[in-house]
Amino acid sequence: MTKPLIGITTFNRKNDYGRPMSGVQHTYIRAVVQGGGIPILIPAILDEEDRNDLYALVQGILFTGGGDISIKYFDGEDHPKISEVDDARDVTEISLLKKTAADGKPFLAVCRGVQVMNVALGGTLYTHIPDQFPNALRHDNQEFTEIVHPVNITEDSRMAEIFGETLLRVNSLHHQGLKDVASSLRVVGHAPDGMIEAVELPEHPYAMGVQWHPEWLTDQPAMRRLFKSFVDASKK
Repeated sequence: MTKPLIGITTFNRKNDYGRPMSGVQHTYIRAVVQGGGIPILIPAILDEEDRNDLYALVQGILFTGGGDISIKYFDGEDHPKISEVDDARDVTEISLLKKTAADGKPFLAVCRGVQVMNVALGGTLYTHIPDQFPNALRHDNQEFTEIVHPVNITEDSRMAEIFGETLLRVNSLHHQGLKDVASSLRVVGHAPDGMIEAVELPEHPYAMGVQWHPEWLTDQPAMRRLFKSFVDASKK
């Protein structure tokens, strides 16, 4: 069977010479390849027509982690810790998320990606967890491979079926998080402090969002199953 093309969203940044560039961490690319897909990078600088043409070519989309979403897209509370806001990326990813949700195209949303998922479908975010979520664990850790807390997955969820277990051990590298959850989403995972860690879109063929970074944890069978299930769904 032909391997599916998996679109991977990218960030915009300037290199050491001050020149604009598009990029993504290799871990996302490797996770898609390991899952059986062919990665295609989606630049966050395309106009709507070209973005839609590229969207039509891919069988699934991986929404990646990165900087903060502009508060103008969810009427968020301003905070001095908001950083790396990139309007071109916001426009690209919110547009693509809405299309995938409406069209039934499989997608997996990671860290910033699950926040885009919530915002695009009408939800809001905590713009700085330490100041806005009482008794929060530390979620903005710096090491991608460090396991820092468990996540409890709802037993009757699609995600529990995919992972094959309901108690996960995850990394955590975010200072924002899901606040008011979009009405179309189902919350299926929490950290011990109550922070939302996983959501899915019921009735959609495959629409999963996680707040941690599974692409750095593919030594765990559960995380490998997540990427394989995403790629397999994209073949259909």
